Parts: sequence; C-alpha cells; structure tokens
Amino acid sequence: MTVFDDDTRTFHVVLNDEEQYSIWPAGRAVPAGWRASGPRGSKAECLAYIDEVWTDLRPLSLRRRTAGDG
Repeated sequence: MTVFDDDTRTFHVVLNDEEQYSIWPAGRAVPAGWRASGPRGSKAECLAYIDEVWTDLRPLSLRRRTAGDG
C-alpha cells in the first residue's frame, strides 16, 4: 500500500506550472515544479475540488498555443 492508497490520510491539492492538478500527502515536501494550491483535507475532498476546478485538462502551454488559432 502506498500513501496515496490511504483514504484516512490528509492530502493537499498541488498545481504545476502547466496548471495541472494533483494531490500530495500533507506533511511531505511538495516536489519541485509543484506548489500547494487549493484545499487540504481528505483524499476525497481534494479530488472533488480538482474535479470541480480542472475543467480543461490541456496543459497551459497548449491552451495558449491554440488560443491564437482563432
């Protein structure tokens, strides 16, 4: 079992420079390239938040590139 399989653990929402979301165990250093952004709580709460706010799954660089297409 990994820490991500533990539904009783506290997580927080993290975001990278491409505006892609994930969860990360609270109390562990956030990996390089990621920053805390959003709620801290149960795995279910964090994933529900991500489902609500991450509506365009394309990386930021692709969204910017295609925004000029018209």
